[in-house]
Amino acid sequence: MELPRSMEQNKDTSLTKVGILGYGVYIPKYRISVNEIANTWSDDGPLMSKSINVTEKAVPALDEDTITISVMAVRNSLLRANISPVDIGAIYVGSESHPYAVKPSAVTVAEAIGATPVMTASDLEFACKAGTAGMQMCFGLAKSDEIKYGIAIGTDTAQGRPGDQLEYTAGAGGCAFVLGKGKLIAELEGMYSYTSDTPDFWRREGATYPSHAGRFTGEPSYFKHTLSAAQGLMQKIGIKASDVDRLSLHQPNGRFPISAAKKLGIPYEKLEDALCVVKVGNTYSAASMIGLARHLDKAKPGERIMCVSYGSGAGSDAFSFVVTDEIEEVRNNAPDTDYYINKKEMLNYAIYAKHRRKIKMD
Repeated sequence: MELPRSMEQNKDTSLTKVGILGYGVYIPKYRISVNEIANTWSDDGPLMSKSINVTEKAVPALDEDTITISVMAVRNSLLRANISPVDIGAIYVGSESHPYAVKPSAVTVAEAIGATPVMTASDLEFACKAGTAGMQMCFGLAKSDEIKYGIAIGTDTAQGRPGDQLEYTAGAGGCAFVLGKGKLIAELEGMYSYTSDTPDFWRREGATYPSHAGRFTGEPSYFKHTLSAAQGLMQKIGIKASDVDRLSLHQPNGRFPISAAKKLGIPYEKLEDALCVVKVGNTYSAASMIGLARHLDKAKPGERIMCVSYGSGAGSDAFSFVVTDEIEEVRNNAPDTDYYINKKEMLNYAIYAKHRRKIKMD
């Protein structure tokens, strides 16, 4: 039912719109180069690096896991949102590398930032789109006024079998968004999901490393879902590819997102700032979210950012945001994405194997 004109004019739009109030990134400082991995397995390092468009990947420290990475990312997001943790009504941690099989990461994160006990928290799993699934849940709860603010986190310390193609790209990192109503730095225009049972990537209970379907992880998996979600969102909110100023896609490697953007008719220049995979690897649940964060580091008010995740198994979540004037006020309140990308210490394969506990002693 339409509101009377007098009521429509008196509505406070800040109380009806939802979006992003703050964002934060954390990427471990340790790196291993693609060449180092390739040389260990007698492969051609430069050729491998060129074929996947990745030069190195982030590696967690011995005392880092998805919980510690989440806490760092959330603290950065709160610095930008400038809100009290007690006002957070939900925290969702999306990951496929939770440190505990039975014990929620989200509750530990909530406790660490002082958001407990009046709140809801949960861990989410949907391969690399678990973080964006948390974003959808927070938006829904905030829009219905069930919570004031929610935090969605995408984080992973991904593993790959030694010598397998995944080992060259499986990185580590996290990204957190404070979502809800109020002083938005980016307003949500709409969201759209595309999902099917496509078994392109999996890890059975108890297995140390994931398995994958080789080239089929691209088509019909990654491209079908990513393109369908992006095109569905544009049709839903009535925009064209030319209306998108910035694009962030899931980054399993450095080639897939470039090809997907081209298929969508969106120039590489609008994707370029989001391509963090080249220097930190595929951060799985955090990948498209870190790309969105790096766009927010650089975006101007009024720019439209489209973010499309992809999770094997398979599904994609697509979002469209319009950046507001508030971004200029909060952007420098926490370290930007490039700070973590550029702060690095290189490892050789032996130390990397120790960090990733690839050598089993029992």
